[in-house]
Amino acid sequence: MSAMELEQIFPFLLVSTVVIAAPGPNVLVIVSTTLLSGRRRGLQTVIGTTLAMVIQLAIAALGTTLFLATLSQGLIWLKWFGVAYLLFLGSNSLYAFYTRKKVERSSASASMQRGFWVSLTNPKTILFFSAFLPQFASTSSAYLPQIATLSACFLLLAVTMDSCYVLLAAKLKWLLASRDIDRISNGVSGTLFLGAGGIRATTNRV
Repeated sequence: MSAMELEQIFPFLLVSTVVIAAPGPNVLVIVSTTLLSGRRRGLQTVIGTTLAMVIQLAIAALGTTLFLATLSQGLIWLKWFGVAYLLFLGSNSLYAFYTRKKVERSSASASMQRGFWVSLTNPKTILFFSAFLPQFASTSSAYLPQIATLSACFLLLAVTMDSCYVLLAAKLKWLLASRDIDRISNGVSGTLFLGAGGIRATTNRV
């Protein structure tokens, strides 16, 4: 990797760090799963969100403006599927909160699927990647290898930072060590899931 390429990578990593650190649906599902089901399930949720981002980055790498235009209707359907899924998660969590129902710990596959679908059904991520990645690619070099390198760096950074959220949530769960931690987590995460679904639903654009 040349010095010129390194000069492109460092600003990309800096901006990516800010983007990934900002709380969103991915962080919400990772933290809530960790609080309810423990560190291992939280890390498995990270696997799910990461697999979804691999697909989104692949679409973005191939996504010219014309290509994205042909997908516009599909992105709208994806948006509403995501809204429904967030509302479903929120309703389940609030039901458990109000009924004081003991929530079964998520299985490994359920944790990964939850992370996967929450991440994949956010069409804004695809559009963000499509606009974000090309800004750091040099016109003097082959496009796809640069995008592949940037995507790999983004994924590595995302896995690292999302795993840090898991460790922090697991530490919080251990410190509180309260019988009500599950109920509190259900109440907070349910409200936030419903809020995220409502915001996504009322956004005019994809």
